[in-house]
Amino acid sequence: MTWIVYIVECSDGSLYTGITNDLARRVEEHGTGKGAKYTKHRGPVTVRYTEHQDSKGAALTREAAIKSLRRGDKLALVAAQPPTELCSTTPQHNTFRQRGRNQ
Repeated sequence: MTWIVYIVECSDGSLYTGITNDLARRVEEHGTGKGAKYTKHRGPVTVRYTEHQDSKGAALTREAAIKSLRRGDKLALVAAQPPTELCSTTPQHNTFRQRGRNQ
């Protein structure tokens, strides 16, 4: 089974990183407030980055590595990935609000 590591941008401009084996379902859960506690009141979310892994363990390891990055490094990951048709609960765009703190 393929696992997906993803980064979504929340409506407040913050970034959330997670894993799933069904990206469309997970984005819908985030959009309806049934996803992670962090995104519950920060919707709608937009998928900004995806990366496929061969196992759940590999996805969890990569998720932890991405979560440990500074916001700027996460944005660099997003910028390095070619634009694709990713599912989201809002229209796709490639702009980010710069924030004063790292996230």
